Amino acid sequence: MSKSSFAQRLAVTGSLRSLGAQNRSPLRIGFLTPLSGREAEWGQQGIDGCRIWADGINASGGLMVAGRRHRIEIVIHDSALGSEQMAAAARDMVERQRVKLILTLGGSSFAPVVPYLMDRRVLVSTLLPTDLSPDTPYMIAPAEAHPLFVVTGVDWLNRTVPKARKVALCSQTDALGLPSLAVYRAAFDVTGHQIVKEVRYATDYTSARDIVTSMLADQPDILCWCSSSPPMVHELTEAAHAQGFRGEILSCTADNYPRMIARTSAEFMSRYTFQFPDFDDPKLADTAFFFRRPKAFFDSYNQLYPGKWNAVSWEYASVLDLWHNAVELADTTEPVSVLAAMKRRQEMPHAFGPARWYGTHLFGIDNALVGDWPVVRIHDGHARIIEFGSVLDWLDRHEDVLERHMSRLGQMWHQRMPAPEPQG
Repeated sequence: MSKSSFAQRLAVTGSLRSLGAQNRSPLRIGFLTPLSGREAEWGQQGIDGCRIWADGINASGGLMVAGRRHRIEIVIHDSALGSEQMAAAARDMVERQRVKLILTLGGSSFAPVVPYLMDRRVLVSTLLPTDLSPDTPYMIAPAEAHPLFVVTGVDWLNRTVPKARKVALCSQTDALGLPSLAVYRAAFDVTGHQIVKEVRYATDYTSARDIVTSMLADQPDILCWCSSSPPMVHELTEAAHAQGFRGEILSCTADNYPRMIARTSAEFMSRYTFQFPDFDDPKLADTAFFFRRPKAFFDSYNQLYPGKWNAVSWEYASVLDLWHNAVELADTTEPVSVLAAMKRRQEMPHAFGPARWYGTHLFGIDNALVGDWPVVRIHDGHARIIEFGSVLDWLDRHEDVLERHMSRLGQMWHQRMPAPEPQG
């Protein structure tokens, strides 16, 4: 595997000389994520990162496979339009567009098309490892080990703000929110925090003020938004500020945090801990990680899409880098061979350092790439990495605790498996 990704080398050195003949038939990548609704920002900004990646490949003449270069095309559909429209989009991608990889956020809305895609042996990348099961052999989670990495934020807060012991959590009741709630519960269980309130809300619930009012009733030291959608995170944070909360806030994300600073205060947001850095962070400057030259990608992204950077801006592009390296190794884009090349070793680099294919116990299959993950705070108006925490080390010590909390919320892989059809 090359030490730096092709797209990142392009970002730094400019276009490379095109070698080999170009095949007019394009290689198509499917992008089936929410482009509308409350999770739209986790789709739209991801497409922007993929466009940067594809433009870099195409500027060099295309992706080389078996001695010929192919132009990359991205086929885009909105997964939030309903199950029928999504099923039609999936069939179109597979049967007419002949996509070689489908990128998705994953979760409840995507679940109905998974059996079809697995039956057709389509390689699918999800951002939610809790989508995985033994029934999804061609689905991988190589970019984001959500929500496993949130344990690093809880661990850091426990060590650095030891007097903050009482926690109130809120979470939406879907395939994104419930696993996150289970992992946060487990992390707080390990550290001995007291959970004084837990609010679960439907995905279409809109009264953040009422949620926060309920959470504050028992005077918590810490408010935790779990993995709420970007609009809800903003509304919850502003409601907490308006109601006079002065403690710590934990959240998976803080997309568009400058807006939250503007609507609360810099001092208020200085007590906000989350998991996604800006890629101009000094702690990423001299890394030898897989996602090379992160600042070059960050600068390119912000030049093309100012003010749009968020948690997923880089994630789908990082998946494409991993896929590209596997294609180079296998010298084919056939999904089964590419997957075998990607998993030829148990350990491999990912965005934040060495990682390991993991998941049999929690997900029924080792198709999640898990390693270190950053803990992020806001200092002087900027998101900055405080430390890198080892998710694998935490799992080695506390996997049994996590299993208990996942089971209580029905999120273990065997609990999510469909019941067998009656015989006879």
